Amino acid sequence: MSSKIIYTLTDEAPYLATFSLLPILKAFAKTAGIDFETYDISLAARILAQFPERLGNKQVADDLNLLGQLVLDPYANIIKLPNISASIPQIKEAIAELQTQGFDVPNYPDSENSEEALAIRAKYDKVKGSAVNPVLREGNSDRRAPKAVKDYAKKNPHSMGAWSSDSKSHVAYMNFGDFAHNELSHTFSEDNTVQIEFLNTQGQRTVLKPHFRVLKDEIIDATYMSKKALVDFLQHHIADAKEKNLLYSLHLKATMMKVSDPVIFGYAVEVFFAEVFAKFGELFEKIGVEVKNGFNDLLLKLDQLTAEQKSTILDAIEQSYYNNPALAMVNSENGITNLHFPNDVIVDASMPAMIRNSGRMWNRNGLAQDTKAVIPDSSYAKVYEAVINYCKKNGAFNPTTMGSVPNVGLMAQQAEEYGSHNKTFVLSEPGTVQVIDAHGVLIFEHHVEAGDIWRMCQTKDAAISDWVKLAVNRARLSNTPAVFWLDKNRAHDLQLIAKVDKYLLEHDTQGLDIRIMNLEDATNHACERLTQGLDTISVTGNVLRDYLTDLFPILEVGTSAKMLSIVPLMNGGGLFETGAGGTAPKHVQQFLHDNLLRWDSLGEFLALAASFEHFSQVHNHQRANVLAKTLDQATGKFLQEDKSPSRKLDGINNRGSHFYLSLYWAQALANQTDDLELASKFKEIAGALTENEDLILKEFLAVQGHPVDIQGYYKPNLELTVQAMRPSKLFNAILARLN
Repeated sequence: MSSKIIYTLTDEAPYLATFSLLPILKAFAKTAGIDFETYDISLAARILAQFPERLGNKQVADDLNLLGQLVLDPYANIIKLPNISASIPQIKEAIAELQTQGFDVPNYPDSENSEEALAIRAKYDKVKGSAVNPVLREGNSDRRAPKAVKDYAKKNPHSMGAWSSDSKSHVAYMNFGDFAHNELSHTFSEDNTVQIEFLNTQGQRTVLKPHFRVLKDEIIDATYMSKKALVDFLQHHIADAKEKNLLYSLHLKATMMKVSDPVIFGYAVEVFFAEVFAKFGELFEKIGVEVKNGFNDLLLKLDQLTAEQKSTILDAIEQSYYNNPALAMVNSENGITNLHFPNDVIVDASMPAMIRNSGRMWNRNGLAQDTKAVIPDSSYAKVYEAVINYCKKNGAFNPTTMGSVPNVGLMAQQAEEYGSHNKTFVLSEPGTVQVIDAHGVLIFEHHVEAGDIWRMCQTKDAAISDWVKLAVNRARLSNTPAVFWLDKNRAHDLQLIAKVDKYLLEHDTQGLDIRIMNLEDATNHACERLTQGLDTISVTGNVLRDYLTDLFPILEVGTSAKMLSIVPLMNGGGLFETGAGGTAPKHVQQFLHDNLLRWDSLGEFLALAASFEHFSQVHNHQRANVLAKTLDQATGKFLQEDKSPSRKLDGINNRGSHFYLSLYWAQALANQTDDLELASKFKEIAGALTENEDLILKEFLAVQGHPVDIQGYYKPNLELTVQAMRPSKLFNAILARLN
């Protein structure tokens, strides 16, 4: 029986690691009659797919669109690796690289001064931010730390900074004027369409989004953030951080919230450097400064000015640094601050790291300092506030004894896609934004000012029903209490609570501990149980899912990349994500410099075992089940023997880790008794790998310590990448015996 598992090609470190790991997977799976097929959803491929008319014989298939169709197939089985959630600077870098490689793709338009520029920008907007996940996630999320990972973390605890009740670190968020406080929500009683319109103060009406479909029982939300309230908030906390000698640190999600958060980031840059913008704002506008791309955009564009002009502005910037509080640093050695790039400090990763570091971030001198963490929108900021307050009162968590907080997340059918799509608008003038249905009925209305950010989202009833079912199933299977993190004082959550109450009645919940709590109470409840060594399932909406599946894993096991992340697709297929560890650009830099890749593929190992298990169930495929069970055993031994990649040149790297996984997997297959034919086949392979272990590792180590050229960052040369990631001829020859 020949069947396929889809393996995605993505970006940066996961992409490089694929060319070492995938040949192993193909060789092992082929013995069970299972094939792998690759789909390229990298940033480069997504860009190229937008411009087939310009590429001639260099056209690239739109694999993301194809996968968007495949996730509706009940037999779909997809391994999804982390991909770049691209900011505009990253898109521009990728475009420049592709152009040097001979691809006729247009530059990203910095202005919308023509129909052509508008059309080009619209195409690039399709690949900006979190463009991949909403397409593929046709199901809800089940994320948890596997037992082997949790056991390893307890025996080999990661560092956790001590907390003091005297810590001045805290979270700052808006108390009015933000998305949370302006939110309106509505559930439809029948199929309908809605249109988003803007009415200015002169009575002129503009259609922002023409009629689009909504379904019976679907929830829609609308809200806005006041620019004036945001600016007042930022000014207050800049002054407060200066007075209290705290680092000032901005935490947003400019990748996932690809429309709203870059704008908020730009406002924050302008407020922090208000004196500079007051003095040189007109000049900055002339040279095309885009603050939503970060403060570095301003610094780069100063090169257009005379040496005297540039020097004057740089002096003013230094004076602004002096007058304001110290900024948290991304890279102290190179002077990269928290405000340089919108994609450098992503809230779901940066806040757990701060909590692990005693609530401190790094200052200009490379020293840890108490920090004011500025998270403007209060929708989810209170979660981080509650964790910090808990640590101040109770001290740091202990990874050797703490429990776990797995997550069941609502995300199917693009549920709660806030601030990331074509229903988010920055208003250029004062007026009123209205949402009107097909019958002319006014659903929502917000009075806005110029610069305000208005957004709307949809959450389908079928997705909510499936989410509740998944939560009950997980609670039953794991015998673990489950908490829905929902606040009745928030408009959207109130609608969700009604649906949760309704759908829970459709399931057998006898003997289960299932509760609904607001975010602060749920956080404290989870933290208390963590300290007691107990597990609690968090059942959350989409954005909070994204935040919590970084927060708790980073505190529990040191990284979110080691989570088992399964998306049971609503039509019956399976999407298996390889953790939330990002794409690790620093790993690529080290690889290019030293030919050492320290990307840890543990997330891939975990996802693959779940994928094989699902394949076995769907196809009644016994050998797939054998592969799943033995891969789990191999992963357990891999962790016990500590074969994760080393940061040092004299240790094993990603390629060596893959060798050890294949060794332990072959041994497990050779020793199992469920399929004697497979056992016989892998006895020889296990023997050859064991016998040649030292020689294979020697071949891996021999290439390290030297620069490697793969002729591209966003789109490396395929042949050179394969050569770099498969340097052991002996290992390759042993794998070839399985063909």
